[in-house]
Amino acid sequence: MTQHVNLGGIALPAVGQGTWFMGEQPAEQQREIAALQAGLDAGLTLIDTAEMYAEGGAEKVVGMALKGRRDRAFLVSKFYPWHASATEAIDACERSLKRLKTDYLDLYLLHWRGNVPLEETLVAMQTLQQQGKIGRWGVSNFDVEDLHELWQEVGGDACATNQVLYHLASRGIEYDLLPECQQRSLPIMAYCPLAQAGKLRHQLLTHPLLQEIAQQKGISVAQLLLAWVIRKEGVMAIPKASSTAHVKENALAMQVTLSSEELALINQAFPPPTGKQPLDMV
Repeated sequence: MTQHVNLGGIALPAVGQGTWFMGEQPAEQQREIAALQAGLDAGLTLIDTAEMYAEGGAEKVVGMALKGRRDRAFLVSKFYPWHASATEAIDACERSLKRLKTDYLDLYLLHWRGNVPLEETLVAMQTLQQQGKIGRWGVSNFDVEDLHELWQEVGGDACATNQVLYHLASRGIEYDLLPECQQRSLPIMAYCPLAQAGKLRHQLLTHPLLQEIAQQKGISVAQLLLAWVIRKEGVMAIPKASSTAHVKENALAMQVTLSSEELALINQAFPPPTGKQPLDMV
């Protein structure tokens, strides 16, 4: 059964497509475009990018991939914290739209917390919404305290998601951030769900227990890791869409169900947090 997450009234697949490290190698461009298009065909309609990725290069790749298919995608981009002021966020959005060759974003995120007052950023987000350039706005890399500050601002409760690092070897958000977001029906978008950005990736993919469970279920360890991330209500994963084979594999992870016995074994090998941990970021 394909899983969905409710984001601001829209049902989105629990697995989307990430684009970090895309747009860096011209020789890879056609492969990246093909992967994103194969992902769309497989039902992975959410595509996540950012002005930071290859300094706009990833957005250009996404723009090419969406030519003639824009209406099939839920398009997300992110802006730098130093572009978060009332005027600069609007300019940053304009530049992203130009690179993406579209006139609107479905969701626009503050990439991480900076020095610009949240009140100013909210003004920019509301302006962009009124102009029809963004459908919704949200944040990334916000811990509980940051969200509390945001929610105290006028209009702060309109935040549509919080995108944070979350994978089996980094479970800190389960202690306080995830429960609080679930309580407020604020979806979590998990980046690096396969520990793509860290040295832990190899340790996870070659872990004997995970290999054993995956083998018994007839799936890959990567599919197991994705199924584990999206097992929680209101959590979606955005693994990088690295190849057509991978995105098809990622899509099938939405059909994987983990038993309570399997989850208990995984918890033994990778224990959940027992106290507050600093928010992991890469």
